[in-house]
Amino acid sequence: MDIIWVVLIAIGTLIAGVALGFFLARKYMMDYLKKNPPINEQMLRTMMMQMGQKPSQKKINQMMRAMNNQADKK
Repeated sequence: MDIIWVVLIAIGTLIAGVALGFFLARKYMMDYLKKNPPINEQMLRTMMMQMGQKPSQKKINQMMRAMNNQADKK
């Protein structure tokens, strides 16, 4: 009879730990993405203008595609 309680408590603790870990990891990732947003076209355009280049839409599309391909490889 005592072993049943030990098993039930172990399973309950495992489920609670998994749920808590999921929500903590989710909150961490949301905060991280808020502080470090992924680069979008407007950010890329601004960076190119700061470097003294006049960005064309074609060049921005090429750079976005290259960055997305690099991210997919990881």
